[in-house]
Amino acid sequence: MGLSLTGSEKRALRAQGQLIDDALRVGRDGASPAVIKELDRLLAARELVKIRFMDTERDERARLADVLAEQTGSACAGAVGHTALFYRPRAEPAP
Repeated sequence: MGLSLTGSEKRALRAQGQLIDDALRVGRDGASPAVIKELDRLLAARELVKIRFMDTERDERARLADVLAEQTGSACAGAVGHTALFYRPRAEPAP
């Protein structure tokens, strides 16, 4: 199961997400092992990652966001249009 966030936490993360560019693009292959591995790597490095869904319908984007969050142990802090924002705290605090 993915990480759970409160409404205020999601709001704060979405505000931070306004300032970052999309770091990963998900195409027709959807939640392939390569996409999951790359999102996992990005979350370990950044905690907050914006992804862009390409060539997918609205229902498919929502399903993919749920799958990606579950597979990476993260939370989808918000999704608007073709972008979604994922958050996972670092396992160890940054030095």
